[in-house]
Amino acid sequence: MSAFLDTNLLIYAQSADPKGEIARQAILSGGTISVQVVNEFSAVLRRKFRLEWHEIADAVEDVRAALDPVRPVGIDTWEAAVALARRHRFEFHDSLILASALEAGCDTLLTEDMQAGRRIEGLTIVNLFDTAPKS
Repeated sequence: MSAFLDTNLLIYAQSADPKGEIARQAILSGGTISVQVVNEFSAVLRRKFRLEWHEIADAVEDVRAALDPVRPVGIDTWEAAVALARRHRFEFHDSLILASALEAGCDTLLTEDMQAGRRIEGLTIVNLFDTAPKS
């Protein structure tokens, strides 16, 4: 499995929330993120966790050490995201995550923000926090 991790996993991994351990294990299992994820992660750590910049830099460095190199987000990614948003009616920021995951060649997107089990162009959306029985 080649996984792309959404921002919410990185945020949970920083918290004492029960989902934190699941998120930490997902990060330690490896995967890919984009600059968008790093930016969103940094903004949440600053705004909600009220961390200082050196603490944010340390948290980002920890994530970078566990995962594949951070993927850039360029104009090609933007164009792919717009096409996904039009085709599937996703919010733009979600479409940008999807486009980045597809560009990276991932087969799985780990997130709790989109419909678990849905497949988008070969990419399966997985919610690691979903404990509801599957039918």
